[in-house]
Amino acid sequence: MTAITFDEAIEQVGAGRFQTKLMIVCGLGWAADAMEVLLISFALPAIGQEWNLSNTQKGLLGTAIFLGMLAGAWVWGRLSDLIGRKVGFISTVAIDSVFGLLSAFAPSFAWLVVLRTLTGFGVGGTLPVDYSIFAEYLPARKRGRYLVLLESFWALGTLLAAGLAWLVVPHLGWRWLLALSAVPGVIIFFIRRSIPESPRYLMVRGDTQRAAAVLRQVAAENGRDLPTLQLRPTPPAPPARAADLWKPGLRRTTLLLWAIWFAISLGYYGVFTWLPNFFSASGMDLLPVYQNTFILALAQLPGYFSAAYLVERWGRRRTLAAYLVASGIFTYLFAAATSLPLLVGMGVWMSFFALGAWGALYAYTPEAYPTSLRGTGMGAASGMTRISGAIAPSLGAALMGGSLSLAVPLTVFAAAYVLGGLAALALPMETSQQPLSDTL
Repeated sequence: MTAITFDEAIEQVGAGRFQTKLMIVCGLGWAADAMEVLLISFALPAIGQEWNLSNTQKGLLGTAIFLGMLAGAWVWGRLSDLIGRKVGFISTVAIDSVFGLLSAFAPSFAWLVVLRTLTGFGVGGTLPVDYSIFAEYLPARKRGRYLVLLESFWALGTLLAAGLAWLVVPHLGWRWLLALSAVPGVIIFFIRRSIPESPRYLMVRGDTQRAAAVLRQVAAENGRDLPTLQLRPTPPAPPARAADLWKPGLRRTTLLLWAIWFAISLGYYGVFTWLPNFFSASGMDLLPVYQNTFILALAQLPGYFSAAYLVERWGRRRTLAAYLVASGIFTYLFAAATSLPLLVGMGVWMSFFALGAWGALYAYTPEAYPTSLRGTGMGAASGMTRISGAIAPSLGAALMGGSLSLAVPLTVFAAAYVLGGLAALALPMETSQQPLSDTL
């Protein structure tokens, strides 16, 4: 059989049972991560009551996991380009699960802050590693849809966190919530060990035979018989430097992506970290707070599914820009709501568009960077969300002051979404239906 390029081979292998399995394996890890990130917002009223925390202390607790995620995104993203995807693919989920479980036994507020920071170190590494390895197994024609669907597992984790909070916190307390949310990650750690290294990464590193063997394994699992598949050898690419993100061909893309990741994270975490408190300030009892938060989390799923459709029909940039601007509009209307039904209704649309925007952004970013720089690029971009996510809870506390007024902080977060949408329109290229680049 004539040797073929990697992109020709990945098209022959196709998207089938293996990619679906990998999406579920990655996605369950994402759901576990979402639970770790968001459960503090659900537990915050109960934790605040137990330790008599001020708004500033609550903001610090919300910030702690993002500080760990910032370090995790940069460290694990870079390592995935230097030593491969699989080490981080296994290690990150183990780190966030172990320290997430230990958080349930925190003897004091200070210990809880430390343990949530260490949990974040694992969670932050999951993003660049998972999206790099998954994108590199996908043919171009289905890559956008699959990448958005992977992000939809975040909504599943949000639903599980909200549902657990609803069922557990009023009856058993916040420690049981933290403990139960760590269990899925422990299970997923053992499942991930069976996933092979990314064949595209192996190819770029010059290990053509091993890359071909992995592709033949994937093809067999997809029901395609390609025993003689041979890859055309290519010279191994030297590891890219982090500074290469600012080379002329990537500079504008990097700058705009950093701005978008910062803006969407400021809006999303600014709103959702304080959402139970916002509902409480509107006069809801504890159980209705969790019920309505659960409803808003449920609205995230159709937001993802609609974005998964549109990224292939409209393209990544237009979908991302439209959903970000709509997120800003409905966040402002959420702030201006004058009744509880209107508050929940605007919140549903806010949640729908915000999570659809996340999905489109996760589809675009790994496609914008070459294989030799993909993990680094994803890690650096997601690092902006960690900086923004670390700022958002404290910013919300400062803007609310002692009144828990919705209007001022939500207007700021709405403006962040709109500015992110304008930045998306300025992105220099559309990546839909394009093969992934391997080198600079």
